[in-house]
Order: sequence, then C-alpha cells, then structure tokens
Amino acid sequence: MGWPFDDKDALHKELGPIFTIVTPAGLEVTVADPHVTNAVFAKRKEFIKPAVMYDQLNVFGRNLNTVEGRDWERQRRLTAPNFNERTSATVWNEAKRQANDMLGAWLEHGSRGTRDTVADTATLALHVLTRVGFGLTYSFHEGVRKVPPGHQMTYKEALSTCLGNIITFAIFPRGLLSKPLMPRALRYVGLAAREFQTYMEEMLSHERAVSANHPAGSNNLVGALVRASDNQEQSQGRPSLTGPQSLTDDEIFGNIFAFNLAGHETTANTIASSLVLLAANPSYQSWLAEEIDRVWDRDSANYEDIFPGLKRCLAVMYETLRLYGSIVFIPKSTGVHAQSVTLGDRSYLLPPRTAVNINVQALHTDQKIWGEDALQWRPSRWIDNFKPPLSVVGAESDKGVEQLINPGDGTYIPWADGPRVCIGRKFSQVEFVGVIASLFSKARVRPLLEGKDSGDDGHRALMKMVDESAIFAITLQMKNPRGIALMWEHR
Repeated sequence: MGWPFDDKDALHKELGPIFTIVTPAGLEVTVADPHVTNAVFAKRKEFIKPAVMYDQLNVFGRNLNTVEGRDWERQRRLTAPNFNERTSATVWNEAKRQANDMLGAWLEHGSRGTRDTVADTATLALHVLTRVGFGLTYSFHEGVRKVPPGHQMTYKEALSTCLGNIITFAIFPRGLLSKPLMPRALRYVGLAAREFQTYMEEMLSHERAVSANHPAGSNNLVGALVRASDNQEQSQGRPSLTGPQSLTDDEIFGNIFAFNLAGHETTANTIASSLVLLAANPSYQSWLAEEIDRVWDRDSANYEDIFPGLKRCLAVMYETLRLYGSIVFIPKSTGVHAQSVTLGDRSYLLPPRTAVNINVQALHTDQKIWGEDALQWRPSRWIDNFKPPLSVVGAESDKGVEQLINPGDGTYIPWADGPRVCIGRKFSQVEFVGVIASLFSKARVRPLLEGKDSGDDGHRALMKMVDESAIFAITLQMKNPRGIALMWEHR
C-alpha cells in the first residue's frame, strides 16, 4: 500500500502522468496530473469512494468519510458547521496548554533527552481531541493514560488498538473477535473494540443528559452533533420522503471514530515528524523563532490575534505534509457508470468500476511543480515576500510582508480537495501551529548521538529516520521513532 512513498514520481516519469494497471480483477488507473486530479475531486458524484476500501472504516457505524450521495449530504450538513472559529479557538488554547506541559516534561529529561517524541505527541493530540470533541480536560502527565472505573483499558489504549487494526476489522466481524476460540491477539482487539464502544456510549449518554438539563448543551463536537441531530429530528415532525434527516446513534459513533482517525493519528504523526525534521535542520528553528518572537504575545497569545501571523509555523506543516503526509494516495472509483477524463487535448473513457488512485506522493514531489529540489524538506518554499504598494498606509518600501504561497489546483492535496475536502483541515492547522509556536517560543531541540558529533551526523541520522517511514494500518509513520533521542534546551 505504501509504494507511492518509496517511488515518489519515478514511475510517472517512465510511464506518464496517468497509467493503467490491467488485471483480471479490473482496471486500476493511477493519476499524477494536477488537472485530472482537480477534475476528479470536483466531480464527487461521478468519482466516488470505493466501498471495498472504505467499508473497513465503518467499524462503529457509517460516517462522513464513507457515505455517498444523499447520506453524505445529510451527514455533511450536520457535522461541518461544528468546525468553526469558536472550535478553532478551543483547539488553540488546549494545544498550547498541552504543548507547554509536554515541553516541561522534555526539559526535565535534560542531557538524557527523550525517545518518546511520537508517543508524547500522540498523547497531546488525543488530549486536544478529547477536550474539543468531548469536553474532557486532562493533564498531559496523566489524562487518558489511566483506566477509569468500569473499564479494562484506557481510552487511549482502546483507541490506538482499534486504529492499528483497521485491516483486522475488514477481515473479521467485530463480534467474532471476542469469541473464546479466537487467538489471544484477536481477542485483545475485540476487547479494545468493546471498550471503545462503551466509552462512546458513555459520552453520548452524558451529552444527552446535559442537553436535557441545559438547552444550549455543552461546547464540544459530540454535544454539537447530538444537538444538531436531535433538533433536526424534532423539526421534521414526521418521516421524510427522502429518508432520515438526523444522525442515528451508530452514525454518531461512526463519526466519533472518524474524528479520532483523522484528527488524532494524522496530526500526531505530522507534529512528531516535523519535530524530528526541525531537530535535523536547526537553521529552521532559528527561522521559526524569529517569527514567533515578532508575533507572539506572551501575556495573552489569543488565537484571533496570533494564529494569522504565524505563517512560517504553518509553512513547516505544509512542507512536512508535502513530503511525509499520512496519506500517500487517495482512492476513488467510477462506480457503476463509465466516466471520462481529459489529459491534454485527449479524452479517455474509464469503464464502470474502474479504480482511480490519486497519487498524492507523486504530485507532491513532481519537479515540474516544485522545482529541482522537490525532494528536499525546505519550508521556506511556502513563503512569498509580498511588497505592498507605497500608497498603503504604514507600508515600508524596503520590507516585504510574508505571505503563504497558494499552490496550483490539484498540485497539493494533503486534505484532499473539492466538495469532500477534509472538514478538520483548519482544526489540524490550528493545533499544529499552537504546538510548534509554544515549543519554539521557549526552547530548541537537537539530536543526541552516542560517540558522534551532533552536526552533520545528526542531520543524516534524523533525515534517515523520517525517510524510512512506511505505511502502518492506513497511515504513514516512522518505522523506528525511538531510534534517536532528542534533547530539548531553553533558548
């Protein structure tokens, strides 16, 4: 599944921007052309998500990631409005709080450094999600690491086990995993699924109780889902001719799991990879600190005032996602009807049930798009120094205003694009920038290599660590995240 990460755009250089693999099971079209990519994303009804790949994400219920047609329109209408600026402000505040606590723990390690970067950023991301998604506030040092009464697993352990066994759920029905005759490892996965289901049922019951006593409900994503769904059901009064208009409990559970899949593991991986890359490239730490010192207000650091000015921090995220994004290809299908695509001045008819894979990694490493250094991690490529006209009040002719470049349509798609673009895109951006700005406003990081100089040797060792990433379950992750210790020091 991870061949695009290893291959980059090499196969497309040989075979062209689009090629077809012909097999007895059907046709598989691989796309690395920006114009065709943009067209495929724009036509959500014509190019659909292949059920054979996405059904495995319906472990706890159908969700926004897996449904099509009117079901998608209904779920999008009920879920998307909850990802708003008020949510972003909550994400920002919690990301800063967790990052400060995490940094404190890392600084205490002193000269020993830490090898728990990936594990700790996973805890941070989960705590941000539990705060924003479920209204549960945890300490970085404890939080979801403890087993609450009535449970056999922590929330984190149950979730991580479920996320890491997506393929297992595709092979074995959930109910079968807990049978006594199953191997111990599979019974453990079954236990994790039961535990996570119980956690979600408790959350749903809590939110319904809050809504019953307080009409405004609680300020979190699950509470908003419950209110939106219940309000929609009450306003209908009678069954709709077009089908249900609210969310069922199973669909709420499915979306909770989808939020965790998209908002926990992927963001945690991006933060961890970025920290390793910044440790490998100390000049970019100074580049970030220069912006943070200029923008950061240590007394308030409010989301509305600070986030828009941290363009270099966001550039680090964009560049990490370009080369080391969690998703290396995006699968689509022509469904039951033939569909046409246009490449250059020719149109091609793709038969029904043709798999259409958008090769994200090839698009993100194409030298025609990104230049000769397309394989180099260089966050500054995202910054453009825009010089305003002299007529602008307060403008200085010798200083430019830094702006993020806007890549061409179909060239940069870590959150997909078109009508089905990820609704959590802003959520992840705000979380990432809040964490990075909090860390590098106070500290610097460098690799610890036994018996070696931490300069060029450290750069090569850390770059090798991220370059040797691979697909685990369904996302790209570092194979050996504990291979090299990172030491954090006060600036």
